[in-house]
Amino acid sequence: MKNQPSISTFGRREFLQKASLGVLAMNFPLPNIPDYLSGVPMGIVVHSYGARWNSKVQSSAYPAFQNAIDLINHCKNIRAGGVQVGVNGWASDFAKQVRDVREKSGLYLEGSISLPKSADQVPKFEKEVLAAKEAGAEVLRTVCLNGRRYENFHSEQEFLNFKAGALVALALAEPIVRKHQMKLAVENHKDWKAAELAEIIKNLGSEWVGVTVDFGNNMALLEDPMTVIETLAPMAFSTHVKDMAVKEYDQGFLLSEVPLGAGIVDIKAGVELCKKYNPKINFSLEMITRDPLEIPVMKADYWSTFPNTKASELARTLRVVKESEPENGLPKVTGLSEEERLAFEEKNVISCLEYSEKRLGLG
Repeated sequence: MKNQPSISTFGRREFLQKASLGVLAMNFPLPNIPDYLSGVPMGIVVHSYGARWNSKVQSSAYPAFQNAIDLINHCKNIRAGGVQVGVNGWASDFAKQVRDVREKSGLYLEGSISLPKSADQVPKFEKEVLAAKEAGAEVLRTVCLNGRRYENFHSEQEFLNFKAGALVALALAEPIVRKHQMKLAVENHKDWKAAELAEIIKNLGSEWVGVTVDFGNNMALLEDPMTVIETLAPMAFSTHVKDMAVKEYDQGFLLSEVPLGAGIVDIKAGVELCKKYNPKINFSLEMITRDPLEIPVMKADYWSTFPNTKASELARTLRVVKESEPENGLPKVTGLSEEERLAFEEKNVISCLEYSEKRLGLG
């Protein structure tokens, strides 16, 4: 595992100077890239700009993104291939504006949408599907749970109630996306284990409902990233590409997104596998710049919704954590000024795009 310098390694002035240029110097040797991986550059998931999206910080270097148009324009400037952004609340006239900007930029567009939880929410869902289609999106990423399984639910029955509601929501959404021929992609969002999500999609049996494969989320559920990708890639419509680093703490382990190539996920193998099953799939970066997440596997409550997890899965994960801990620790944003956090976020995004172009051949 490559050890990346932490923010504390640099003085504040030096850090801002380097970050404002986009990225610390990175020299990656060029590997042999399969021909079928060349083409569309890595795109950007809106969550990669969690600090900058609708930011209230008055920054001349990192002005806030107020809407999808701002994000598209910025991603064009940094040579990203496209964007994945929320379409909730889009009116038809705004969707047309997005379409015009997107067409001029040449970037791809994927939407992110909330599922209808009941029949009375279906009209709103359909309106947003139509707005996304008007803007030029062909894929809509969605999630069944906005939180995290091990934090939201404290009994197996609570999880089963959630699952029943999720199946209802997908059953309500499927006829709409089928009617308008839009692909709906359900993310493994720290809610479903890979096999659980695969079973749900297979049982639904719709060519219009598939998966957004997140490369790193299921480490929080003690799953190996490559096993997750292997399980979900055959039904993937879209991706969240990320790399992850881990570190022990007293209640389990800490989990962080890190720049591509700095963590333990085999990014190249994951990209190749997704491309094998879906040659037209886009690769979208979700580099979330934040404090590490706590995965409290030593607490009894963590296991409330995992009654059938094998001890070997926990042992494998803890072994990986122990063997992979970075010497300089995990990245943090606590203690940074607002401007420094914006700079750190931009540095991470740019470094990932450079890695994607030079190591993955996406670009």
